[in-house]
Amino acid sequence: MAITTNAICNSFKKQLMGGEHDFDSAADTFKLAMYTSAAAIGASTTNYSSTSEVSSPAGYTAGGKALVNQGVKVSSGVAITSFADLSFTGVTLTAKGALIYNSTTDGGTGTTEAVAVLDFGGDKTATSGTFTIQFPAFTTSAAILRIA
Repeated sequence: MAITTNAICNSFKKQLMGGEHDFDSAADTFKLAMYTSAAAIGASTTNYSSTSEVSSPAGYTAGGKALVNQGVKVSSGVAITSFADLSFTGVTLTAKGALIYNSTTDGGTGTTEAVAVLDFGGDKTATSGTFTIQFPAFTTSAAILRIA
């Protein structure tokens, strides 16, 4: 399996109902890790893995970077959360997609639970430059995570 589509991870849906993720406070840290076209990530992904993660001589380290949450709100019956754009500077890399995951240790298990897979629609590159992930607007019709 390769990165073939954007997906909310199935395990995340279950964990959300169990109260395992907190987007409304600083209690949980969410990160974004980028992957090559060899990555096998999708809706069935349950945890962060470094397998087929991108590498760069500078500016990107395994595990990616912490995301800045824009908050949580409900409007017109839709609950949303999203993140500020994320940039990796001074990198030379090629990425096909990314994984948003919760890097907070859950109950001492040490797991890094998958939230969503992002498919860039093809390989995207940066050569000694800046690679920026642009998140959609923080609105009920566009936010990266929405529950209607």
